[in-house]
Amino acid sequence: MQKNVNFMRTLLLILFILSTSVYTFSQTKKSMLPVKKTSSSVAGIKPEPLPDKIPLKKNERPGVEMPDKSNDNKFRNTIPDSLGAVDPTYFYEFSRPDFLISKIFIEHDESGKGKISFLKKGNDEMITDPIQLSPTALARINTALTALDFLNSDASYQHEKDFPHLGTIKFRLNKAGRDRNTTFNWTENRDAKILMDEYRKIANQFVWIFDISVARENQPLESPKLLDSLESLIRRNEISDSAQMAEFLRILSNDERIPLIARNHAGRLISKIGKEKK
Repeated sequence: MQKNVNFMRTLLLILFILSTSVYTFSQTKKSMLPVKKTSSSVAGIKPEPLPDKIPLKKNERPGVEMPDKSNDNKFRNTIPDSLGAVDPTYFYEFSRPDFLISKIFIEHDESGKGKISFLKKGNDEMITDPIQLSPTALARINTALTALDFLNSDASYQHEKDFPHLGTIKFRLNKAGRDRNTTFNWTENRDAKILMDEYRKIANQFVWIFDISVARENQPLESPKLLDSLESLIRRNEISDSAQMAEFLRILSNDERIPLIARNHAGRLISKIGKEKK
């Protein structure tokens, strides 16, 4: 009896081992079968090939043309880049060491072509830019000089009191073979004051043009503040000829490198200048 029991146990063990081996073999065989590849394309539809190069996204608004940089200096290009052909006859100098602009030199010929040089506080070198005075500004200068009979006179225009804190003005005229210069810091002579004021306004105008030109290239976020400054100068009659700046302001109003608020401000100033001309 005991032998039969042992025989049955042995038989069951053998059957269990055989069944386990068969199961393992079948699973291994399945894993070795090749996997059938499925087509990525749907019947009748071919996948479009990817482009070789993906175009970079441009930072521009649809339907808006970017400004033509060839016209950046359209206004300033009316001024001669080379001063070799210019024979200056009018010379103006202003100096005041602790002013924001401590030195200003303006020289031009009888047509108003010339250059302005100025030294800003904190800078070691003078900045020089070509200028073109408007006929209106030039007429005011010549009218004042004629009233002073400048070349024939030896009058002093300096007030009896000295005001060095206001800065020193030097003016020289070299014309028709004659040369005369004068120096003063304050005057009560009406025509000498007109001369002094006109050159100060010329300096304000062309220094501002230089500043905004630098800002639009390198610091466009400074342009709104500069437009505010220009409006203040125009309101206080501290610009030589605001009408002369209308074309330059038009260029600024279309220059998308500067903020929209500055472009709109330039447009408003154009309208204001147009109304004042009427």
